[in-house]
Amino acid sequence: MVKIEAAHTRLFKNVFICRDCKTKIRADPRKIITGRVRCRKCKSSSFRQVKAKKGK
Repeated sequence: MVKIEAAHTRLFKNVFICRDCKTKIRADPRKIITGRVRCRKCKSSSFRQVKAKKGK
């Protein structure tokens, strides 16, 4: 259960992390899947989603 919906959206919606240099980038998921987004720092196109920490 999310305590504050606006904060959860801001932190996790459309946020991806570069697999090579661990830089956060906010982009449309469809662009990430098709490979049209590149990392600003290392120019890689491999990303993963941000993982939400599980609370108690």
